[in-house]
Formats: sequence, C-alpha cells, structure tokens
Amino acid sequence: MSAKTWSIIPALDVTELDAMVRVVRALGDHPFVHGFKLGFSMGLTHGLPRAVEAIRAHSDKPVIYDHQKAATDIPATGALFARVMAHAGIDEVILFPQAGPVTLRAWIEALHEQGRKVIVGGAMTHPGYLDREGGFLLDAAPERMYGIAREAGVRAFVMPLTKPDVAQAAALAAGLEPDMEYYSPGYGSQGGDPARFPFFQRHHVIVGRALLGADDPAAWVDAQRALLEAIV
Repeated sequence: MSAKTWSIIPALDVTELDAMVRVVRALGDHPFVHGFKLGFSMGLTHGLPRAVEAIRAHSDKPVIYDHQKAATDIPATGALFARVMAHAGIDEVILFPQAGPVTLRAWIEALHEQGRKVIVGGAMTHPGYLDREGGFLLDAAPERMYGIAREAGVRAFVMPLTKPDVAQAAALAAGLEPDMEYYSPGYGSQGGDPARFPFFQRHHVIVGRALLGADDPAAWVDAQRALLEAIV
C-alpha cells in the first residue's frame, strides 16, 4: 500500500472578493494546499469567471466548484453545466447526485467530455440527512451513488469527517484503491476527526470557517499539517 498523503482545501465560502483573495494570496503556492473550493456564494455574487480570474492571479492550483448541490436536475442539463464549468476555468467539480442514477451518469459523462475532474458526494456532514437520522434519503443511498460513480470512471469522492461509519461503507462501495482520492468536509468548526479514517490513503481535508477566520492562514495550515501528518 502506498504512503498516506494529506492536503488541505480552503472552502472560500464568502461573498467579498477581498476576503477570498486574502486567503488565496497567503496560500497560493503553499505545498500542503491541494486547491481552492468555490461555492454558490462567490459564483452568484461575482460570477465564476471573475472568481476564477481572481484566484489565478495568485495561484495555479486546481479550482474546485461545489454547486451545493449539482447533478440534482434532469440528465440533459449536464452538458450545459459542463460547458459553464469549462468556460469559467473550473478544474474540478463536485456532484451530489440526489436526482438519481440516470442524471449522475449523464453529468459525469458531460463533465469528462469537457475535461473536468469529477468528485462525487453522497453523504453530508450535518444531522438529519439520511433516513435513520430523520432525513429524506435512504440509508443505502450514498453507497449506491459512490458505486455507480466508480463504474462511470470517477476516482474522487466527498466523505464527511463527522460520519465515519457512513464514509467507510461508502468508500468500500467506491473501492478502497490506492489511486482514489477522498475529499472530506467537517474538519475544524464541525469537529470531524481525520484520525478515524485510516482507510483513506489520499485524503484532502476541506476547511472553511476555521481557516477563513485565521489571522495568518499560512501559519494555520502549517499547524494543521503537523497534526495531520502525525496521524498514523
């Protein structure tokens, strides 16, 4: 088995360009940062092309778009979404396929045709999501989502740090292979513990509020790097 690798992904969930740029400027070439995640707040406030341009002024690292949540529409809209991602310069795209397997396959294919990396999520960090938590989705839904995505050529998955039991079952459905990557929200303010995920070899930890509020983003990442790399 290959050596475990870690990275951090800042979640740039703000509305002010200056606040976003402050973080990107501080971390644009940091070796422990995989890339930068944009969400609807920047996309709807400023437009994705402008947000990506602002990031590109300070970093060549991947720009990840989290539509919160994409792939919840009809299959045919996947091609339009994929063209928008390519036009904006988005490198990696997160899908949460709550509209079903036909939509999931169509959106994956459309994004791959546009040369975008696809990351598929099925479980979220908060309570009240799955049926057993009082939520709307069947308990087995994440496993089905990940399994179908794997069959469609996806090698990257969102796994919540706050639900290690769900994440482990879903990861097994996706296939715990050395080249697979796992993107995990729930670190920092939500209290997720990466030490409970020894079965992930390539682990990107997504961080929002705790990092965005840091006085010195680079020093904050350095401190987390020491903690993460100490996990066996």
